[in-house]
Amino acid sequence: MILISGPCVIENRENLFKIAKALVKYNQDEDIDFYFKASFDKANRTSLESFRGPGLHEGLKLLQEVRKEFDFKLLTDVHESWQIAEAENVVDVLQIPAFLCRQTDLLVEAAKSACIVNIKKGQFMNPSDMEYSALKVLQTRGVNEASYQNSKKSGLWLTERGSSFGYGNLVVDMRSLMIMRDFAPVIFDATHAVQMPGAQSGKSGGKSEYVAPLARAAAAVGVDGFFFETHFDPSKALSDGPNMLTLQELDRAVDSIKAINSVI
Repeated sequence: MILISGPCVIENRENLFKIAKALVKYNQDEDIDFYFKASFDKANRTSLESFRGPGLHEGLKLLQEVRKEFDFKLLTDVHESWQIAEAENVVDVLQIPAFLCRQTDLLVEAAKSACIVNIKKGQFMNPSDMEYSALKVLQTRGVNEASYQNSKKSGLWLTERGSSFGYGNLVVDMRSLMIMRDFAPVIFDATHAVQMPGAQSGKSGGKSEYVAPLARAAAAVGVDGFFFETHFDPSKALSDGPNMLTLQELDRAVDSIKAINSVI
């Protein structure tokens, strides 16, 4: 299975490498296709005062160091089209944030790269409409039909991270995993699925105790991979701490998913 994991944002070199070192075992697991995730910039933070990261140039430099040290494949977010030319030389997967999943110019520019493109479904999106976001990438790459096999061959993933349910809450409709899997391999973003947007007066909250149960449910439905943000101390994380897993919790979650996969 695909496993995407790492800190939400690059906080500093020390923390980045501490987390990366703890994830080496997943990269060495023959049953896992592992991608280390960290963002050089979180451009959609709730507040102007929130920590965003080191920025494009310094952030990509640190990710290159991680690749050299640990031989990881890498995933990072891009928010604007101009960032892609530099990012594609460093990472294997360009991730399109959920709020930007319909942003045509960003999707087309990402599709022009040699990277896998991972589009996160918007919290406001009907899962069926993600076919059209998928087609923006596929058609740019010369493929005119959105299907699981076409997307797999063309390097396209879709990621579920929940849908807005009133204010400050998300719910996951497990049907969406099946619906989107008609168009592309599907990743379940278990940690963002429990996020509570804007719930902490200028920043998002979350309920990390529900991450593992939702991941197990997604495994039972059937997905191609999982996305877990992790940190050695989520309470001190500079972004998304309330919905992140500790490294030990990540171990238990992955073990339970592998057990379910083996049964299915």
